[in-house]
Amino acid sequence: MQLHRNCTRLATVFFLLLAPSLGNAQTLPNVIVVMADDLGIGDVTPTNADCKIKTPHLANMAAEGLTFLDAHTPSSVCTPTRYGLLTGRYNWRSRLAKGVLSGKSEHLIPADRPTLGHLMRGAGYHTAMIGKWHLGWDWHKDGKQIDYSQPVLNGPDINGFERYYAHCGSLDMPPYVWVDTGMATAIPERQEGVTAKEDPYGWYRKGDISPDFHIEEVLPHLFDKSIAHIHEQASAKDGKPFFLYLALPAPHTPIVPVPPFKGASGMNPYADFVMQVDHHMGQLFAAIKEAGVDENTLVLFTSDNGCSPQAKFDILEEFGHDPSAVFRGHKADIYEGGHRVPFIARWPAKIQGGRSTNALACLTDVYATLEEITHQERQPAGGEDSFSLLPAFEGESSTGRTSVVSHSIGGSFAIRKNNWKLCLCRGSGGWSAPKENVAKKQGLPAMQLYDLAIDPSEQNNLLDSQPEKAEELLALLHQQVHRGRSTPGPDLKNDREVAYLPGE
Repeated sequence: MQLHRNCTRLATVFFLLLAPSLGNAQTLPNVIVVMADDLGIGDVTPTNADCKIKTPHLANMAAEGLTFLDAHTPSSVCTPTRYGLLTGRYNWRSRLAKGVLSGKSEHLIPADRPTLGHLMRGAGYHTAMIGKWHLGWDWHKDGKQIDYSQPVLNGPDINGFERYYAHCGSLDMPPYVWVDTGMATAIPERQEGVTAKEDPYGWYRKGDISPDFHIEEVLPHLFDKSIAHIHEQASAKDGKPFFLYLALPAPHTPIVPVPPFKGASGMNPYADFVMQVDHHMGQLFAAIKEAGVDENTLVLFTSDNGCSPQAKFDILEEFGHDPSAVFRGHKADIYEGGHRVPFIARWPAKIQGGRSTNALACLTDVYATLEEITHQERQPAGGEDSFSLLPAFEGESSTGRTSVVSHSIGGSFAIRKNNWKLCLCRGSGGWSAPKENVAKKQGLPAMQLYDLAIDPSEQNNLLDSQPEKAEELLALLHQQVHRGRSTPGPDLKNDREVAYLPGE
C-alpha cells in the first residue's frame, strides 16, 4: 500500500513539474467530458436528421454549441477508445492488441503515461472521474478470489484523478461493486445475473454484487453523483476550476430504462434508454446553470463507439430508425458505423452556438484541445495522436487533422486521409457481415478502398481501380505506426510490436 502511494505521489509530482505557471486559474474553463456507451451516430437528432428517438436536451446542446459531423473514436469498442480519449494516443500502441478488458482485469494505463487527468491536474484543476472505467484496476486477490475489504490499487488515481467513483468494467460485467477512490463502498454478499433468455435487453453476467449496487438505478445514480460534484466544486473556496470525466454505462447492456422512460419511445427498450440518457443530460445542464458556472464551462458529449446489435436493429428499422444513420456497420466494425459517433461541444463563453462542422476529428483530439485551452506546451510524450479542436471551436473549417486511424475489435486497421479510406481486412473486422473468416472463404480482397465523398456507406471497393491511392494510404499508415505518433514531434516507441497488414 505504501509503495502504491509513493508511486502515485511521484507520478503527480512529475506531471506538476511539467506544467507551466498558468497565472489565475479562475480564468480557465471548467471541463466536463461525458462519454455515452454504445450510442450510435444515428441515435441523436444533432447528427441524424432522420433520427426517430426524441433527444431534445442534446438537440438544445447542439443549438447552443458545435456539432462535429465527422468525428471518430480511435476504436470501435469500449476499452481501447477510453484509452485513446484519456491518453491522446491511438489505443493499438498499447499492449492491448484487440478486444476489451473484463471487470477483473489488471490496469492498462501505467502511472507514467500522460493522461487527461495528469494534464488537467498539472494545470491547477481539481480532477474527478465518475462512472464506467473499463481500463482495469488491481483488485486485491487471494488466489482467484477478490478480497473486497482491501484497497483497490492502480485505479484512476494513478492516472491523474484526485477522486473517482466507478465500477470497473461494463455494466454487464461482474463484479458489480462501487469503488470510491480506492475502497469498495460495500462488500458483496451474494451473486446476481440475468440471462438473455430471461431478458433479451436487460441481461447481465452472473457475478458478485454489493448490496448498494442496483443495476436499474446505476445511470441516474451516476448523474446524481456528478450533479452533487458540480455543486461541490462550484462552491469550493480554493478557486480551482474542475475537470470531470463522466463515463456513462448507457445505452450499453443491460438496457434497463426506468419509468417514465420505459415504453416512452414507442419503439423498444433501447430507444427508451437513449431517451433516458438525454433526460439526464438535461439535468446535468440545469445543474451547471444552478451552480452559476454555465458561461465558462466546456461540456463535451460523445460515445465510445457505434451502436451495438443488442439494440435490435431489425425492430428499430420497423420504425424507420437506423442507429448507424447512412453508414455501414456498427459497434466492433472497421466500417464507419463502428467508429463515427456523435460529438458535441458546448462552451457559451467561447463557442458560437448552432453550428456544425465537417472538420475531421478523433476523440484522441480532446488531449491537445485541453492542452491548448490550459496554455500548456506540447511535451514529447502525451497526445501523440492528438490535434487541437480549438480552430473548429473558433469557426475554422479544419483543425489540421487530415488523417485518422481506426481499429476494430478483432484488431483490424483502417486509415483515412481526406475522403479516402483503406480498410486492411476482407470484411467488417468485427461483428457484422461479412466476418473475417466468412470473407476469406468467399475470396474477398485482403483490403478495401472507399471514396467516402461519393460512397459514405462503403459499398464500392475501389482497390482494383485505384491501386496507387491504396499504396499512398498504406505508406502513411506505415509511417504513423513506426514513428510512434501521427503529430509533429520526436519519434517514440509503441508499447508492443504493432502488426497492421491483413493476415493470410
